[in-house]
Amino acid sequence: MPSHIALTALVVREYDEAIDFYTRALGFELAEDTPRPDGSRWVVVRPPGARESALLLARAKDDAQRSRIGDQTGGRVGFFLYTADFAADHARMTAEGVRFLEEPRHEPYGSVAVFEDLYGNRWDLLEPAASA
Repeated sequence: MPSHIALTALVVREYDEAIDFYTRALGFELAEDTPRPDGSRWVVVRPPGARESALLLARAKDDAQRSRIGDQTGGRVGFFLYTADFAADHARMTAEGVRFLEEPRHEPYGSVAVFEDLYGNRWDLLEPAASA
């Protein structure tokens, strides 16, 4: 098996609110929710059909981690959600209350719009151009 990045940890306030947002508003699948002996949980969500990459929703354990919730990338777009149907996903996410920070743009590399997750982390919703 070739190497690949499997999980990216995303620091969250609470597991259940994060699961709700990612599964309801973004349409992700809950791939795993396993209790751990220390009282934490191993919670993995991923876009539908994704097999090689997912998010590990990691509840903040201390003040230092809590201070990073919503600002894990210093205000930059740090997450990129690719889609095969930008218009449909944008409309569905908007109807679910996802906050887009801009109107959709159509760039040479594809259709894109920046949105925030429930904590304020910035994401690109991106449908790559056919030639990209």
